[in-house]
Amino acid sequence: MNISVYCGASLGNKEVYVEAAKSLGKWIADNGHTLVYGGGKAGLMGVIADEVLVHNGEVIGIIPTFLADRELSHPNITRLEVVHSMSERKNRMIELGNCYIALPGGPGTLEEISEVISWARIGQHQNPCILFNIDSYYDKLKEFYEDMVTNGFLTEADNEGILFTNSFHEIEQHITSYVPPLVRTY
Repeated sequence: MNISVYCGASLGNKEVYVEAAKSLGKWIADNGHTLVYGGGKAGLMGVIADEVLVHNGEVIGIIPTFLADRELSHPNITRLEVVHSMSERKNRMIELGNCYIALPGGPGTLEEISEVISWARIGQHQNPCILFNIDSYYDKLKEFYEDMVTNGFLTEADNEGILFTNSFHEIEQHITSYVPPLVRTY
């Protein structure tokens, strides 16, 4: 299974974020999955790619030309695809992924996981969306999604299909039992 992971190009300011990236990378490799990610060597992106490689896993990186030109691409991954734009990168990661997981990150990470959650609701993919909620990083986002339900902008069923967790057991159960949301109609 290809696991598309969205995460920061920085490390954040807590060691727990680095440890989360390492544990997710190890879990991906140990379970025979392939990491699909942004192709970078910096920050949590580099940490997770290195960890998958250390545990003999495969890593596919998708990086836009302007970032590759700045020598930010990871030199040792299994396969690196260079695309023209961030939009192409995101589309390719969605296309290759069978599951989408967000580690802690900044606005780009938030945009990417939000996009795949939104696209699931309109039938553009049939894959689980998971927020690796280490150190309660995504608690406020989870509350915001609950507010969307309360205010009638998100169905309870769609909200329940989004997993916020720091447990690999829950991730595995969610992937195994995942039922795609009903495609929205108006």
